[in-house]
Amino acid sequence: MSAMQAILIEDEAALRLATSQTLELGGFTVQACASAEEALPLLRPDYGGVVVTDVRLPGRSGLELLEQVVALDAELPVIVVTGHGDVSMAVAAMRGGAYDFIEKPFAAERLQETVRRAQERRALVLENRALRTQRALHPDLPDLVGRSEAIERVKTMIRNVAPAAVDVLIHGQTGTGKEVVARLLHAASGRKGQFVAINCGALPESVFESEIFGHEAGAFTGAQKRRIGKLEYANGGTVFLDEIESMPMALQVKLLRVLQERRLERLGGNDSIALDCRVVAATKTDLLQLAAQGLFREDLYYRIGVVSLELPRLHDRPDDIPLLLAHFVQDAAARFQRPVPVWSAQQMAQWQAADWPGNVRELRNFAERLVLGVAPMPASGAAIGAAPSDTAGPPCAAVTGSSLPQQVDQFERELIVRALDAVDGNVSLAADHLAVPRKTLYDKLKKYQIGTGRK
Repeated sequence: MSAMQAILIEDEAALRLATSQTLELGGFTVQACASAEEALPLLRPDYGGVVVTDVRLPGRSGLELLEQVVALDAELPVIVVTGHGDVSMAVAAMRGGAYDFIEKPFAAERLQETVRRAQERRALVLENRALRTQRALHPDLPDLVGRSEAIERVKTMIRNVAPAAVDVLIHGQTGTGKEVVARLLHAASGRKGQFVAINCGALPESVFESEIFGHEAGAFTGAQKRRIGKLEYANGGTVFLDEIESMPMALQVKLLRVLQERRLERLGGNDSIALDCRVVAATKTDLLQLAAQGLFREDLYYRIGVVSLELPRLHDRPDDIPLLLAHFVQDAAARFQRPVPVWSAQQMAQWQAADWPGNVRELRNFAERLVLGVAPMPASGAAIGAAPSDTAGPPCAAVTGSSLPQQVDQFERELIVRALDAVDGNVSLAADHLAVPRKTLYDKLKKYQIGTGRK
């Protein structure tokens, strides 16, 4: 996650100091202000942190400041601090778009927990905006979604290596995004030629040489005219050799020579053709171990692996799963013209603990099933991909003799109770999971006489 930041507005000097110190102990960089007027110049739409403001201030009130923040960026979290028992102010703040409110006096842990949750929400919002902007500018460019330390290392490697004219070997399990990284390396390289992807495992050995290196007319039976091979077609660009461990040994020798000399000869030809393409190879196996077994050329390994890039398993970066799932769900909902599904904190915790042997590709498929309504929402103990059961979602509210409105109300009440249970009674977080405004949820709590169990 990026650095945690907070703008604090509190007119009482002693309380301002104490609150700043509490937030700093929680890992936040704090800009403390004595008034709303002092804070306004610090606020901007790309601010990466959270606003914490007392509701009663000299000059502009906290509610007036909230109104200005919402007008500036409705997704910038504002946490309003109210006096004990000041219910009308708390209600007004939630109606006005506040992320949450805290009553004085408050425990340091309560403040830190609330502001930390708001910061996580803000980071997700800004990350999604950046992804949307990148996609708008480069609609064909794939996304490398995530903010974990492991994926940030990959992004840094791409930035550093892409402009250099070196071949790259990508190692990663199935579904970790090897082709995505290869395409990003090409895009960031500035090379004007084509990106050409070749799956070495999908090409029959009989046509492999012709596909990769090309052939002249009459080179073999059926070769009626000259064919430009994939390497030559990628001249000025990038060639991606996926599953390179599947390349026949005889062709590994020829590829090694081409990479050393940057020249090739078409099958059945004598002309030496200059080649200017970058090679990005990918494998899910240990090539050195294969080389020790005589199944892969060790000299080719060292030639293609001038730079090696290791992709992490999804299981090893669970903090990226909420962002990845939100990203895939948004895409799927737009493609299928379906509403975006919601899930509880308990369900997300289970998904983060799952093994995901298919890695990001499996998560993307799971997101599509969620949107289509054919994937279970696993309850405690259920596994990803398990068959739907009575515990996989909210129970049906059909009750003998109940009218339809009564059944709908009972169903809605059950959904709300389950959402609150999943987040330990936190109304603000439950509203986020249910994708409803906090004001709406407060109204429904009153309607169904649901207590949160929190003070």
